[in-house]
Amino acid sequence: MALIAMSLATSRSHSREHKLRTMADFQQTAPRLPDAWSSDRILREGLAYHLGDEVFAAAEPELGELGRAVTDARVLDLAARAEREPPRHVPYSPWGERVDEIQVSDAYSELGRFGVEAGVTALPYETDPYGVKARLVWAGVLSLWGPSSALASCPVAMTDGAARTLLLHGGDEERDIVERLTTRDPERAWASGQWMTETAGGSDVGRTGTVARRDDNGHWRLWGTKWFTSATTSEMALTLARPEGGPEGSRGLVLFRVHRFLGDGTRNRIIVRRLKDKLGTRALPTAELELEGALAWPVGEPEMGSGVRRIATMLNITRIHNALGASGALGRGLAWARAYAREREVFGRPLHELPAHRATLTDLAVDYAAGLALVLRCCELAGRQEHGTGAAGESAVLRCLTPVTKLSTGRWSIAGVTEAMEAIGGVGYCEDSTIPALVRNTHVIPIWEGTTNVLSLDVLRAAQKSNALEALLDDGLRLVADLVDDPRSGETARAILTAVDELNKRSVEMADDPEGAEAGARPLALGTGSTYACALLCRQGHWAARRGKGSTAAIAARLATRGLVPAPPPLDLTIAMNDE
Repeated sequence: MALIAMSLATSRSHSREHKLRTMADFQQTAPRLPDAWSSDRILREGLAYHLGDEVFAAAEPELGELGRAVTDARVLDLAARAEREPPRHVPYSPWGERVDEIQVSDAYSELGRFGVEAGVTALPYETDPYGVKARLVWAGVLSLWGPSSALASCPVAMTDGAARTLLLHGGDEERDIVERLTTRDPERAWASGQWMTETAGGSDVGRTGTVARRDDNGHWRLWGTKWFTSATTSEMALTLARPEGGPEGSRGLVLFRVHRFLGDGTRNRIIVRRLKDKLGTRALPTAELELEGALAWPVGEPEMGSGVRRIATMLNITRIHNALGASGALGRGLAWARAYAREREVFGRPLHELPAHRATLTDLAVDYAAGLALVLRCCELAGRQEHGTGAAGESAVLRCLTPVTKLSTGRWSIAGVTEAMEAIGGVGYCEDSTIPALVRNTHVIPIWEGTTNVLSLDVLRAAQKSNALEALLDDGLRLVADLVDDPRSGETARAILTAVDELNKRSVEMADDPEGAEAGARPLALGTGSTYACALLCRQGHWAARRGKGSTAAIAARLATRGLVPAPPPLDLTIAMNDE
């Protein structure tokens, strides 16, 4: 028996050695993310086109330095560690005092400080050196930093939105708060949350159940449950509540500012029920909260019905952030897929040389360029609006473009990062590659700040209650009107004209059919996004061709040939719920 055991042990040892030697015969070279700025032609050209030579030259050193930093091994390690170290809720102190602390990874906090110093909230509020184009330069900063931030970009979105809301609707007493929300100094910087979602009212904010009552001192106090609050460690938040006795629906809502800690350092009356166990965004603290008489301050005069109008300022900003997050995620997935394709060899050839793989990466690049084109145009128009220099009709364009951009980039990003994971293969499915975190985190984008259907219905309202859809489509026609006979861009321009005709036709038909209009809102909105993105890229491609660069014109052509307007909705909707 001893000889048998010794023989088996020797056999196992030889087997292990053989396996180790066999596995060591080939070692796949690990792909490495390149410098995020210098390697991203689509982002660089898009910003150069919108900024103009002088402003682009001024911004490029800052963007180049950030692009090198965000894909540095140290920053990528911080992001990976933040994902591995999710927030922790500590409800009580060791002595039983209710403290409701939320502890986050120090890696997550450091990524947030990095962003503050880079100007992720400050840049749009700084008058120098970019002026009216600061929002565009900021878009470049967010595109670079966001994919490496472990979703610290989420509180940044709400902080930016809160700052703009307080500037437009708040009083002088809130100027110091705005300064803290928009500083580059991490020691002074505040973040803001946005506490709106309740069990009865998510997108339907008119069903908000939180009640505002005045106490004996005349101060407002809030009572209610906020079911989904992100960035719960922020110093403050904006939230909707209904003053006691106010009318039902959105007409009775008022916007309030609430702080986690009061001026004397005591905790506000806010109870953390639990942290959410989410599919993704795991580094980001998201909680259910009970407001039990939390002290709050109305933003502006607490007029009945003013809340939704005022919070819309915040929502428009956060939707642009959301779209930047979508395009940034798709860009990062594309960068990983390209990096892998450069290192991997299959069937005796580099992967990046195989036609099937090149076709896949080409379509990923087309989707990335389309999404970025939409969001840069949003930032261009928003910047002009913020500086009071917008041309006549641009507010109507932005009104429709914002939901169109948010919903379009959300759909493209989910499909794109999933395709990027597949392009990398089995390793991309493993957690330590960090690709699964990218895929999971991207899936929140079409949900946060309005689902695809909710935003499609918003586009429908823009078409039926104002001229916003018409203004957006007319702007698309304006972009390509003089390119119809251009030898390089003419075919693409004519496809855009055909798509605009189809979208206008559907919009007119919807006016007389409310049920059919709702069913067709999604393809109408998605078709508008693809068509307007194609028009933007067609115009930019014409500009780039004069500089000897033909890639963007080819991207626009590919977008057009794939089809710009989706099929109409199904006629028989009984299939949806198995109704017979």
